[in-house]
Amino acid sequence: MLRNLMLLGAAVVAVAIGVPALHNVNPDLLPGLAQAALGRGDQDASPTLSMLAQPPETATGRRVRLEPDGRGHFIGDFRMNGRSVEAMIDTGASVVAINAATARRIGVAVSPADFTQRVNTANGTIKAAPATLARLEIGGIVVRDVQAVVLDDKALSGTLIGMSFLNGLRRFQVEDGRLLLEQ
Repeated sequence: MLRNLMLLGAAVVAVAIGVPALHNVNPDLLPGLAQAALGRGDQDASPTLSMLAQPPETATGRRVRLEPDGRGHFIGDFRMNGRSVEAMIDTGASVVAINAATARRIGVAVSPADFTQRVNTANGTIKAAPATLARLEIGGIVVRDVQAVVLDDKALSGTLIGMSFLNGLRRFQVEDGRLLLEQ
């Protein structure tokens, strides 16, 4: 009975993710699931979620796994105040850091007079404007009222997800070469 429930759960997950996508990534997976469901093949082997192909970013509920890019950085597709933003996880950053162009795009208004804080970066000390992101999310993970800083576009080309977001999680760690974020 437990085996049948596990098989049913695996089948539901496979359908939810998308059968065609699974077949394209791993053509041997679906026949293996079918054989297991029909009771053929290795009797001790039952399909598990670990058999499913992992895209660069996988989200299950309030858990997200990020694959490292070619340089070993963990980059994900986040939503900031409801807008999609690609960002890199930076555990060395105290807060989330965004450039002025991204701030405008996600609805964070800053004026030149707002650049009152001095922050230390790898390129030296620069001025930043403090900000608060109403909502920062990735997959099913949502953190509200996240402290951030806005930097001049010349000082920051991308977006960094710092500890002000990561501290809103239950845990984050590298497991099997992937970054696990869990809330």
